[in-house]
Amino acid sequence: MSSPDLVARLRAAGCVFAEEEAALLEAAATSSAHLEELVVRRVAGDPLEQVLGWVDFDGGRVTVDPGVFVPRQRTAYLVELAAPLLRAGDTVLDLCCGSGALGLALARRVPGVVVHAADIDPVAVACAARNLAPVGGTALAGDLTDALPASLRGTAAVIVANVPYVPSAAVALMPPESRDHEPRGTVDGGTDGLDLLRRVATLAPAWLRPGGALFSEVSLDQAAVAADVFAAAGLLAAAHHDDEREATAVSGRLPG
Repeated sequence: MSSPDLVARLRAAGCVFAEEEAALLEAAATSSAHLEELVVRRVAGDPLEQVLGWVDFDGGRVTVDPGVFVPRQRTAYLVELAAPLLRAGDTVLDLCCGSGALGLALARRVPGVVVHAADIDPVAVACAARNLAPVGGTALAGDLTDALPASLRGTAAVIVANVPYVPSAAVALMPPESRDHEPRGTVDGGTDGLDLLRRVATLAPAWLRPGGALFSEVSLDQAAVAADVFAAAGLLAAAHHDDEREATAVSGRLPG
């Protein structure tokens, strides 16, 4: 298959950046048969990152297995907000970790931090464990902090929690790549999209050290309510927005 043919197939399937995707697929393929296998998956709607097996996130590659949530580029905003608070030896908790992209990115930016990740999905945990192994991080299966050692309570300098925050009624409006090929639990945040965020805010103060901070991504129209949720949990809350990436985050610092 010639490259123009490949581009045409991808474009016909609705791939907006067909030329770039064609180049990536061709580079990833080990044979013409393998290329055809990758193209068939992509044309069928599998996320490009899952087809390739990796995503470029915050300047480094992150492995993404089939069925694991693909980290969005805007989510690197959490890394940029959290990294300045960290020093070597600090503890980072990555909750709802998916592929472990946030914890891995923080460890790459601040060598020597100790990353403990958790996710309720064993498939995601296996993926995160492989990603975090080179930086000495760990990943455990469990609901939020349930899987984490009790000895970590009160020690976290940073908690990053990329919780699902799409309101249930809006999931059907999401792009098919996410709606049909990522577990619903990784995007569906309940009636107003903030169910998991409320749970994380409630438990975070027990796991943060004094002065430690929690960071989560939300939509712009959720920011004010999310900040109120953090404040109600006893955290010093703030909302953050990056116009260029259309990224919004809320932070909550534990006093002390």
